[in-house]
Amino acid sequence: MKTALLMVTLAAAVSFAACSKKEETTTTTTTPPATAPATTVVTPPPADTSAATGAAMSAASAATDAANSANMAASAAMGAASK
Repeated sequence: MKTALLMVTLAAAVSFAACSKKEETTTTTTTPPATAPATTVVTPPPADTSAATGAAMSAASAATDAANSANMAASAAMGAASK
């Protein structure tokens, strides 16, 4: 019983930790043929990322809170099972 509860707790912790990882995106660009005239690529200034950063921090905090709640529930269940 204790082993199964420990495995469930570890699985929950790993799944919550995996939810907060940011995936990297890659972009590929193709070069125009040599006969085409040269083009100038204008990139806009970077967008305000403070809102995205705040949302990511909030999501990470929520995942940590959920993992802590799962750990406390597992501890309580272990305590109840040992009585």
